[in-house]
Amino acid sequence: MHVLLWQRALEPAAGSWALPGGELGRDEHLNSSIRRQLAEKVDVRELSHLEQLDSRGRPERVPGRRVVATSYLGLVPVDADPRLPDDTAWHPVADLPAMAFDHGDIVRAATGRLSRKLSYTNLGFALAPPRFTMSELARIYRAALGHDVDVTNLRRVLVRRAQIEPTGQTAPSGPGGGRPAAIYRFTAHQLQVTDPFAVLAPPRA
Repeated sequence: MHVLLWQRALEPAAGSWALPGGELGRDEHLNSSIRRQLAEKVDVRELSHLEQLDSRGRPERVPGRRVVATSYLGLVPVDADPRLPDDTAWHPVADLPAMAFDHGDIVRAATGRLSRKLSYTNLGFALAPPRFTMSELARIYRAALGHDVDVTNLRRVLVRRAQIEPTGQTAPSGPGGGRPAAIYRFTAHQLQVTDPFAVLAPPRA
């Protein structure tokens, strides 16, 4: 799992890595602002999911002036490939650089929110390509959850919740031959709560 960061050019915290964002326009809604900021500054134009995460307003969070920030969890599918400016890069969530202000805390809050929502909703649709094998989907869930995911159990759970369905197609066999893997797709591409009390826990040792 990676997060998109850009390197600040201006003080405060010039040279530090930060989440992309900016000031809210006078007549702009929050959702419109974050989509504009992402498109203009880091060429992310197609978000598969966007939701408000939290607001932060400690007086000392940004040196020099009072800045209240509203953060968002925005997801792009694994096959997205935006053209990034030179000062922008994807960073592994498990190995974040030193970050400006409280942006590291925001990233950790976002990854926690994502992990929890994958347990009880169909939010995997926002990370996966339109069609996938179960091995491919398990790798995505493994990266997002931060622990191992059994392919067979994941398929059983998601099929039982009617989150995914087979397309009737199969992937080409690998160099070693073997049975072709079935190709699946998500049944819906809007957020749905499918099992409000579920937890996708790590496998038992």
